Amino acid sequence: MSLQAILKRDRVLVLAGLGGATALAWTYLLTMATGMEQMPDALGEAMLTPRMEPWRAVDFVLMFVMWAVMMIGMMLPGAAPMILLFTTVTRQRPEAIHTVRRSWTFVAGYVLAWSGFSALATLLQWALDRAGLMSPMMASSSAAVGALALLAAGTYQWTPLKRRCLTHCQSPFAFLTHHWRPGLLGAFRMGVSHGLYCLGCCWLLMGLLFVVGIMNLIWIAALAAFILVEKAYPAPWVPRAAGAALVVWALAVLAGHY
Repeated sequence: MSLQAILKRDRVLVLAGLGGATALAWTYLLTMATGMEQMPDALGEAMLTPRMEPWRAVDFVLMFVMWAVMMIGMMLPGAAPMILLFTTVTRQRPEAIHTVRRSWTFVAGYVLAWSGFSALATLLQWALDRAGLMSPMMASSSAAVGALALLAAGTYQWTPLKRRCLTHCQSPFAFLTHHWRPGLLGAFRMGVSHGLYCLGCCWLLMGLLFVVGIMNLIWIAALAAFILVEKAYPAPWVPRAAGAALVVWALAVLAGHY
C-alpha cells in the first residue's frame, strides 16, 4: 500500500472517530435538553422553588459529566484540523508507528485539558446554586452576575493573552513544529498543551452559558460555531467585534435592570 493510501486510511479512521464522538456528545445533550423541556408541569413547578438542599456526590458527578460531554461536542470539531494534521505528520515521520493510536492519545490529552475546565465549571455552578444565583433551568438569576460574565468575556476578546492563544489554535503546523514530542507520552503532552491553548482562547466564552442557560442548545451550537469560525478565519476583527458586542450586551443588561 502506498504512503498516500495509508495517509488517507489514517485520516478517515481518525475523522470517523471524531465525528462519532461529536455525534454521541450532541445526542446526549439533546436527550438531556429534551427531557428538561418535557418535564411534567407539577415537577416543573416544584423546581421553581429555591433549592436549598446541598448537592450530593452523585450531583457533582452528573454535572461534571454534563460539562465534559458538552465540551467534547463543542470543541472537538474546532480541533479536528489540528488532529488530522498531527495524524499526517506522525505517519510521514521516519519513526512512524501506531499513527492512529498516537492520534487518539493526542485527543485524550486534549480532552483532559477541557475536563479540568469542566471540573471548575461544575464547582462554579455549585457555588452559584448555593448562593441562590442559579435558576432551575441552570442560568444565572442575577442581572449583575450575568452582566459581569458578559463584560469579562467581551473584554478578554481584546487582550494579548487571547490573541496569543488564538494564534496557536489558528496555526496547527506552527504548533506541531514548536511542540513536537515523540512517543505516546509525547502525543499526550502535545494534546494537553493544545487543549490548554484552546482553553486560554475560549474559557470565558464558555462562561456565557451561565448567562444564557447551561443547557440552551441554541446557544451551545452558536458558541461552537463561533469558536470554529474564530479558529478557521484568522482575521483580528472577528474576536474584537465579538468582544465589542458582548460589552454592549453587558451594558444593556445593566441598563435594563437598574
